[in-house]
Amino acid sequence: MLFIQYPKCSTCQKARKWLEAHNIVYTDRHIATENPTYDELKLWYEKSCLPLKRFFNTSGSLYKEMQLKDKLPVMSEEEQLKLLATNGMLVKRPLLIDENKVLVGFKEAEWEEKIEIKIP
Repeated sequence: MLFIQYPKCSTCQKARKWLEAHNIVYTDRHIATENPTYDELKLWYEKSCLPLKRFFNTSGSLYKEMQLKDKLPVMSEEEQLKLLATNGMLVKRPLLIDENKVLVGFKEAEWEEKIEIKIP
């Protein structure tokens, strides 16, 4: 699994603790230093079956500074994906990705439901 997070984000810290408590092996990736690419975002968006808006960090200061609440509705999906690929701080985090699923944000109940936890 690929765990994409921002270390200073408290939600990401909770998600990491949850993964570790459940002995889930993951590859860690810092979203600000290794921003998701357009191709990655496009693939994850398609695989997730989520609305594209869910991939935006709507509570982030950059989202607000850029006034994206007003701009996103008139942008195409391609334009939105290209915008997300410009700065990791625009992307909702954490992201947890494997070959079958993409989880955006951390909601413990959702992760418990969607991740097959193997009890030793």
